[in-house]
Amino acid sequence: MGRWMFSVHLKHRSAENDAMFPQLARFEDVVILFLRLMVGAIFATSGWSHLKDPERRSKSIGMSKGFTIFLGVAEVAGALGVMFGVLTQLAAAGLILLMLGAIQKKIFVWKTGFWGKHGTDGWHYDLTLVVMDLVIIATNGGKYVLWM
Repeated sequence: MGRWMFSVHLKHRSAENDAMFPQLARFEDVVILFLRLMVGAIFATSGWSHLKDPERRSKSIGMSKGFTIFLGVAEVAGALGVMFGVLTQLAAAGLILLMLGAIQKKIFVWKTGFWGKHGTDGWHYDLTLVVMDLVIIATNGGKYVLWM
């Protein structure tokens, strides 16, 4: 049998030179802004649901009312930071910590699988938000930020 040799060459790629569709590179900062707005909208609405009825919400997530209020404030604050580009990396990192807590609860406490019981209630959603926040951190939120 022959011997297969594979080599991997890593180099810094520029979007303009090596991309399949280099003309799309000019939209990078707008796309990152849209990503930030989407992530912010998700966390703002989730945080607001914690804050508008913390008693009911605390029962549904199995946490104390005080901790549920803390989660709501943290989600709304992180969402606003990400959306408006204020301490964007710090806000995204805080949201990652919240999602890691949610993933931990779903896996180890609620014994929820990746997709969940109904295909929509698993921790895949939380992991997707972690990755989206990692993109925000790695890009510092793009060009359209108010205060780094």
